[in-house]
Amino acid sequence: TIVLVNNAALTFRRVLEPQNVAYDPQKDLTPLGLSTRIPSMIVAAADAPFINFAEMVEYSKKNPNKVRVGTVGAGSVGDFDVQLINSLTGAGLVMVPFKGASPAITALRGGHVEAVAVALGAIAGQLKAGAARGIVISAKFPEFPKIPTMLELGHKQNLPGVWFGFFAPAGVPAEVTNALVPAIEKTVKNPAIVSRLLGLGMIQDYVPPDRQLAEIGEEHRTVEEIARRAGLIK
Repeated sequence: TIVLVNNAALTFRRVLEPQNVAYDPQKDLTPLGLSTRIPSMIVAAADAPFINFAEMVEYSKKNPNKVRVGTVGAGSVGDFDVQLINSLTGAGLVMVPFKGASPAITALRGGHVEAVAVALGAIAGQLKAGAARGIVISAKFPEFPKIPTMLELGHKQNLPGVWFGFFAPAGVPAEVTNALVPAIEKTVKNPAIVSRLLGLGMIQDYVPPDRQLAEIGEEHRTVEEIARRAGLIK
């Protein structure tokens, strides 16, 4: 049995709800390769009183609690995006949890929040139609090259994004991984799949098992640090 799972389950939830997570991906899973990255982003309404990241931060500081940012829920990647921005800039953005990206985007269109922190694929249509404005993104995306990352804006850390990776149970025989790993790499790099997923806001970015495991450990430490600074954990 193999699974395709995202980092919300492997890092974010383990930090926020360790009592409800009975597994350690470093010990209980065998990595087979990271396959896909989906940029997360802060997107403002087209008529928001700010047009870029610096203006959003300035406006929020001058108007406390007036910049509400919808996310798919507490502890989500979007929630962490908001908390990281607040930690790095002191913006004081207010995170508003919704039960999914669609309700958050509906609230944005209705003027109930000033921005949303969601995955690119969920908001791409609004961006293309000019109904929303990209403020900052976790990783560069070819269709929206003008939307900056935090590093490009001079900050020390990019926003967390979403990634998916393949895993097998711990202790799986070497002959199994030796067969699965190259097959997964070949599939992830298939040009037809790359092109199709790119149109859905997903970037195929194969990472081999050793680097995949290292990335999980590094992301866990980063998320834990952000959560502690934001007061989400002690």
